[in-house]
Amino acid sequence: MCVGRARRRLQVWRMMGLTAFSEALHIQNRLIEQRRLGSIPDTLLSLQHPPTFTLGRRRTVHNLLASPATLQSIGAQVHYTERGGDVTFHGPHQAVLYPILCLRELKLGARRYVESLEDTMIQLAARYGVEAKGRIPGETGVWVENRKLGAIGVRISGGAISSHGLAFNIDPDLGFYSHIIPCGIPDKSVTSLRKEASVGLPDESVITQQLIECFIGVLEYEQVTWKDL
Repeated sequence: MCVGRARRRLQVWRMMGLTAFSEALHIQNRLIEQRRLGSIPDTLLSLQHPPTFTLGRRRTVHNLLASPATLQSIGAQVHYTERGGDVTFHGPHQAVLYPILCLRELKLGARRYVESLEDTMIQLAARYGVEAKGRIPGETGVWVENRKLGAIGVRISGGAISSHGLAFNIDPDLGFYSHIIPCGIPDKSVTSLRKEASVGLPDESVITQQLIECFIGVLEYEQVTWKDL
């Protein structure tokens, strides 16, 4: 069972550069067990991936439109995961947060937790004058009209420990999305903060830090420690 103190504590690991999806998955699995045992507090991984397509546990390969040869030619990898959700893309200039949290300690059910991730991205978008929405039936994530700005796919392991998380498009190469049916929704498109914002954007490291701050505020963490890796 997970054990923790009354005050909400979070450690944030900021991964520098690009982190291979397989490496991030290995780190998550290790942290899941440590969090379950209570040897670490809730932990948030902040990182970016090289071009990677991931599929959830439903294995909806029909929504992956590119052949293996095409994927190889564009330098993209494919990974099969145990998270919820459909096929999605990760790549440079997209902020990814993987929260390893004890949801039981936070008194959060799965639905409310997903809504918290939506609220995190909605608050960030609002800082740049972008009105994003979540809580759309059957369409997890955050949207600007019918354009998806941020994706969510989570896994909740035994002991109510969360992993995987959210991906917020700051300014990725949206051309990669032409190789999939994003999140299995054929009549919607994908967008980015760069495309939607009517104001100039700061360096993406600043935006990522703001995303983390929104997450901390939404989940009401009181004690936060930081580690750059």
